[in-house]
Amino acid sequence: MRETTLCFPMREGRDAGTEVLLIEKRRGLGEGWYNGPGGKLEAGETPRECAVRETREEVGLEVEASALEKAGELSFLLDGEKHTFCHVYRTRSFAGEATASAEAYPEWVAIDEVPYEQMWDDDHLWLPGVLEGETVAGEFRFEGGRPLDEADFVGHDLEWNVSFAADRE
Repeated sequence: MRETTLCFPMREGRDAGTEVLLIEKRRGLGEGWYNGPGGKLEAGETPRECAVRETREEVGLEVEASALEKAGELSFLLDGEKHTFCHVYRTRSFAGEATASAEAYPEWVAIDEVPYEQMWDDDHLWLPGVLEGETVAGEFRFEGGRPLDEADFVGHDLEWNVSFAADRE
């Protein structure tokens, strides 16, 4: 099972509404879809360190690990087997301007205009709550395909307002 992170930088938008930084994936799993910056943990790396590194590599924003707020823990099963465990963070504290990379094209989006139709099938179930400040633990089940982005979404379980233990700081 692979362990990954997602990071959702947020800011007050020009029209007084909250915006979230999403990326359009340019390659790899989920290519062409929107999500937050993130990726796989490297050997010896904590989830927070991974979120900081991936956000810097994908969009050029500098985030301090201590500024990340744990917002979710998501498990993804493919054909009944554990596939991915994802640590989800959000932050309103970062430095720099979001810039495109070979892996991602960043875009600030109002939280009420998030393009869920261009995201993973499960994102509309948990991401709105995370963007509103809630915490979530979830399990999402996919079947009938490899890789995961070609499988069918078949079910889920969610628990809201979860408290998380320290995640290997």
